[in-house]
Amino acid sequence: MTQTLLVLGSANADLVVEVGRRPAGGETVLGGDTVVLPGGKGANTAVAAARVGASVALVGAVGDDGYGSLLRESLESSGVDTALVKTSARPTGIAYITVTPDGENSIVVSPGANFDVSSSDVDGLSFDGAQVLTCSLEVPLETVIHAIGAASKAGLSTVLNLSPVAELPAETLRQLTVLVVNEHEAAQLAPEWNDLLALGPTSAIVTLGSRGIAVVERSGVVEVPAVEVAEVVDTTGAGDAFAGALSARLADGDDLVQAARYAVKVAALSVTKAGAQPSYPTAAEVG
Repeated sequence: MTQTLLVLGSANADLVVEVGRRPAGGETVLGGDTVVLPGGKGANTAVAAARVGASVALVGAVGDDGYGSLLRESLESSGVDTALVKTSARPTGIAYITVTPDGENSIVVSPGANFDVSSSDVDGLSFDGAQVLTCSLEVPLETVIHAIGAASKAGLSTVLNLSPVAELPAETLRQLTVLVVNEHEAAQLAPEWNDLLALGPTSAIVTLGSRGIAVVERSGVVEVPAVEVAEVVDTTGAGDAFAGALSARLADGDDLVQAARYAVKVAALSVTKAGAQPSYPTAAEVG
């Protein structure tokens, strides 16, 4: 193992269509041409980290199909090690995404091969040289729980993007170095941000959309404002860009607030271009 960052999560093909507005129940709305882009929370996180210089490997699965080839190509061209991405008998996962003129998106995910990522895949990992494991939840929950436990016992920092909110064992929450949730997910878990730490994680980050993020540590809460951009084109994958850049900087030795400030810049730049992975900036572009 030569990678300092391991990402466990999904790899999806994003089928994106621009619409004037979202359809109501039973309504048909005409959209633009469908664009097929590489995506998935795990793959997005890994690509975002690699683009800003992290040495990263993805643990995941794709199908033996054209979408799987698209994903492997995108990952490898961005510098992500795909040796731990297995080929499943199930089709590659697909995300069906509608984007409105204000850049906001609505997404339906068909998991496919992502649900073949198993605890046995984690058992085959060597954590030698790795500093951080980052997980997201478009793969089976039991696999994520197993991975966090194994990484914690191996001495790695563990990051979990808990979206959507799922019930985790108390032991898993205690094994988390950083819990990442948006403000709505945070409200489901605890009445106040500080109360998130009472659940067990060492620290938490609450993402606040256009207002930025809040870093919650035992010493207190530090709010980091969002970076303003000239035009929001597409918010797809912005949260994954944040998670990837955050993990990259943590693996490089930054403290949590330093890493979060950098990740906010990366997420802001990502919304200025269409798509998820194609929109992620390089370290030189972040500055």
